[in-house]
Amino acid sequence: MNTEETNVDVEDAQTISVEHKDALDAAQVAVDADATEADVSEADLDQEEQEKQPMTAGGDRPAVAPPEVREEVGAEKNGSVKLKVLDVAEEKFTGLNKEELLRVAGTPGWVRTRWALLLVFWLGWLGMLVGAVLILLQAPGCRELPATSWWNEGPLYQIGNIQAFTDMHNLKGLEQKMNSLSQLKVKGLVVGPIHVAPPDEAISLRFEEISPDAGNLDQFKGVIQAARRKGISVVLDLTPNYQGSSGPWFSSNSVTNVAERLKSALVFWLNEGVDGIQLSGVEQLANMVPSLWADIRAIIHNGMDKDPKRVLLGVTESSSAENVSALLSSTGVDLLISNVLTSGDPEPTRFAETIQHLYSNHSQTKLAWSLGGRTEGHLASLVNQAHVKLYQLLLLTLPGTPVFSYGDEIGLMDGDSKFPKMLWDFEEELNGTLQEELTEQLSFRKFFCSVTELRDKQRSLLYGDFLLLSNSSSSLVYLRVWDQNDRYLAAFNWGAEEETVLQMNNPGLPRHAAVALSTNSSALPEGSSVDLMNLRLGPGQAALIKLPYTG
Repeated sequence: MNTEETNVDVEDAQTISVEHKDALDAAQVAVDADATEADVSEADLDQEEQEKQPMTAGGDRPAVAPPEVREEVGAEKNGSVKLKVLDVAEEKFTGLNKEELLRVAGTPGWVRTRWALLLVFWLGWLGMLVGAVLILLQAPGCRELPATSWWNEGPLYQIGNIQAFTDMHNLKGLEQKMNSLSQLKVKGLVVGPIHVAPPDEAISLRFEEISPDAGNLDQFKGVIQAARRKGISVVLDLTPNYQGSSGPWFSSNSVTNVAERLKSALVFWLNEGVDGIQLSGVEQLANMVPSLWADIRAIIHNGMDKDPKRVLLGVTESSSAENVSALLSSTGVDLLISNVLTSGDPEPTRFAETIQHLYSNHSQTKLAWSLGGRTEGHLASLVNQAHVKLYQLLLLTLPGTPVFSYGDEIGLMDGDSKFPKMLWDFEEELNGTLQEELTEQLSFRKFFCSVTELRDKQRSLLYGDFLLLSNSSSSLVYLRVWDQNDRYLAAFNWGAEEETVLQMNNPGLPRHAAVALSTNSSALPEGSSVDLMNLRLGPGQAALIKLPYTG
């Protein structure tokens, strides 16, 4: 067999193979068609059988599958119907892209919307601004605080005898007690006199030299520095003849000479850092040597724009409200300590008249209130011992500057001298060791600190107007009021045996108020409510009552 024949045979075989495959495919199609027809016939038969069965879903018609389910007839060998659930694709919101946003933002409708929203915003902001201005204009204005100096901000504390005041008996001991004095909220210490001044010997007077019994200049500088660290100012008493009996300025013949020497001494001590000067018998200088008195005032008040300012504190033995008022005007002192509350028996009616007279004729920044001093002695020796807290509350709530002697805060009493030894053992109690014999002194001191603490914080007690509400032979009631601040009502009963009922039918008072402080906390506990129309105070009792500001 040649090559050509072989090739023909191969081609013929391939042709036969293709034709055979096509025949097989055609036969398979025929078979599949027959099978499909058979399956359809079986499905129809099954449907007819189902229609013959009883209804199970209720109603006249058989239950129909949900729309989302579709039936598909499949070629299954067992003849069952094949169901196929169509998948529902979830749509995902992608928002507008940048280009689409830009196209929308430029449309006329959106431009108008933006301008409308912007206009609404600015109208709302302008409305709030106008509303705030109207509120400020309609709201009551705050009262301007009075012009005050440091000596108007708290009590002054007189230490007339350094040796009696400290355990060390000198100025160094005073420096060490500064923390205790700070707890009392005092704003100024009146120290001395401590200069060399033999009794009734004007020729031996040396203003600029500290008596060795009191200490030395370095110790005094230490006192000034320690006091300033606690916010306390130091006033030096330079009364010339403080140990003599011929008067504070020796005699009438020596007033001019002593006043001239005092001028140079003032310059010396002010340069050493003292914050003020106290002088007794100021009426003698003002009347006898008015030109020298003017010079003394000018030296002390020089540089009054400095901080702290310097105070000229005068002392007079006068007990008449009229005389004290006249001296305040004629002497030009910043404060004048007098005996207006000390002289005579405690009479609330007299107190009311005296306080009202001085308050009506002078600014309260010029008024000073005290009971006792270097000449008179200590508060507890001048009043009933049971009334010590009552007088502490009185002095600390009157309009003006309260002045105390050392030991008045603990009820220290005079003995053989007007300068009794100060008791410091109470500090041990503060550390936890209670001593029975000091219970009363500790009670006095605690009450004193409570009142000074409150006074230091409340404007009505610092600057407030004084309104006398009631007074009788045994009681006194007044109100301290400052602008839009809490008010305080101070009530006192000097009666020794009977309870008093105070009736205050003042239209500006509420019916009930709370006790801020009381000299008898068991009878009137702090925070307890009282009836101001029938306020009851026990014998020797006093109370400070808070009246909240209500607008």
